[in-house]
Amino acid sequence: MLQNCIFKNSILLGIPLMLFSACATNKYAATNKVYKEQAKAFGNTIKAIPPVNQLADSVAVAQQSFIGSVNFGIRKPNYVIIHHTALKSTDLAISTFINKKNETSAHYIIGRDGKLVQMVNDYLRANHAGVGKWGNTTDLNSGSVGVELDNNGNEPFQEAQIQTLMALLATLKKKYNIPAANFIGHSDIAPGRKIDPYKFPWKQLSEKGFGLWYDAVLQIPPDSFDAVAALRIIGYNTSNMTAAVKAFKIHFIQKDESPVLSQEDKMILFNLYKKYL
Repeated sequence: MLQNCIFKNSILLGIPLMLFSACATNKYAATNKVYKEQAKAFGNTIKAIPPVNQLADSVAVAQQSFIGSVNFGIRKPNYVIIHHTALKSTDLAISTFINKKNETSAHYIIGRDGKLVQMVNDYLRANHAGVGKWGNTTDLNSGSVGVELDNNGNEPFQEAQIQTLMALLATLKKKYNIPAANFIGHSDIAPGRKIDPYKFPWKQLSEKGFGLWYDAVLQIPPDSFDAVAALRIIGYNTSNMTAAVKAFKIHFIQKDESPVLSQEDKMILFNLYKKYL
């Protein structure tokens, strides 16, 4: 039956999915097979009793034992990180993510036409974030879902694409109870290294509960306001303040990416800082 060919973790009825099923012959059959084999290997590792490398090698085997608790669950993502592909098409992005030499991937790709491709199960770790930091979290790959938008980095995001994105984010937020503040961009976690998603409509997303945004009415911060501390409280890595300020501006200012905070920038930062407290 056709329903047996569809991925069991299809996320939302009504979202146009590109389904690469192993039940039909297609150009992705070989990589789908590799995906299945790798997932099976991970499953076997989890099921192993006792777990592989239960304790350090220095601990005598006689001192080790395993008793399975009934109180456990599967790990769930706590962040969604949004990217743009910086490529010319969805097909090129897919080709990149199925090439083992590239060692990069994402959970989802959304095409310019709004079509959604899922490439990694939400519960698995995709290699999308790279080296980065948000707050005290330094391994974003392990705790996040990566969403790539088909965009070359110098074009507006398409409305069909944004609508599909918001439908996907609504599903992820509800399914994993992800806080509004934890919908962030690649540039946020990797200041100075990444600028994506560039010129992205964060305000539009925040109105639906995906990411925070500043209020229309702003206050002048007090003289004691510490911009470095405020950026750090929001989540930015402030070890390089020039990069941190630019990353903040890519997300929240967009009209100016200089490494200097203007009075207006400080008012916006002060407003946001209070939301993140």
